[in-house]
Parts: sequence; structure tokens; C-alpha cells
Amino acid sequence: MTKPLRPVEADGTYCYRTGRAPRHKLTCTTTPVPSAAVEAKAKQFEPTPNAVTVYIVRRRWADASNRVPVSVDGQPPVSTIPESFMRVRLSPGEHQLAFEWDGQRNSRTFAARANEIVFIDLAGAVWFWGTNYQWAATDSANARKKAVVSKLIADLDLRP
Repeated sequence: MTKPLRPVEADGTYCYRTGRAPRHKLTCTTTPVPSAAVEAKAKQFEPTPNAVTVYIVRRRWADASNRVPVSVDGQPPVSTIPESFMRVRLSPGEHQLAFEWDGQRNSRTFAARANEIVFIDLAGAVWFWGTNYQWAATDSANARKKAVVSKLIADLDLRP
């Protein structure tokens, strides 16, 4: 069983909490998150007609409370937080995802057709010797399970 999601803050942002009270730490989104209705619709995982729907999921047991900015096709980045996901609608074709962590740029290119749903995992691991993030292979069933128990932090439509 997973813990329930925290409520959205009064300013519309969402905060992931680590640690135990009274010394817990909050890592918050930098912008307001989509409404509960938009999140519920995103979690239905339906394709968008004549578009590619991409789910970028960040949920790993060894992840830390860091913000990791992710950009799609060179657009301004969205700061991801642990136990979150983004839904992005794109035109069919080739696209690039990128993030920077610890001075290193990590990108991934993928191609998709209209009405296709693509799941991409941003995997984070924190150990006493360092923190690492990378794009990881994932299957749609596993990614859906992770997204259902995570918070939608961005819903972007980047089609022209």
C-alpha cells in the first residue's frame, strides 16, 4: 500500500515530504500543479487524437528530495520532484528530452506516431557516495502503476 498524496498547497504548488515530523523536509514544485480533474483525466492514459502523448514518470525507492529540471524539445524546463509525473502532448515525429544534473546534460531522443502513448522513466538514486539521475527503460504497465500513485505536476501541450 502506498501513502496517500499530500494536498496541494494554498498557492497551487505541490510539496513532496521526506523524513519524519518534526524534522521533515518539503520539496515543492516551482509552479502550480494542474487541477484534480486534469490529473484524474491524465491517469486514464488515453491517447490524444493526432498527437503523441508522453508520460515522464519519476518514482523510485532510492530517489532523493531533489528538483530535477526536464525539458522537452528545448522548451523551458519543468522542475520535477520525487513521486511525480508529467503528461506532454506532441506532434508525431522525433523528440528530445533532456535534464541537467551535477553539471552533466543527459538527453534521450525518441520517435512516436500519432495516437501513441510513450512512457519514459526518470530514475534517481541517492547513496552516500553520490546522487545520480538517468533515463531508464520502462514498460507501460509498470509506468502506469507508478504514475497512478504519483502527483501530476505538469500537463503540457507542445503541438504547434
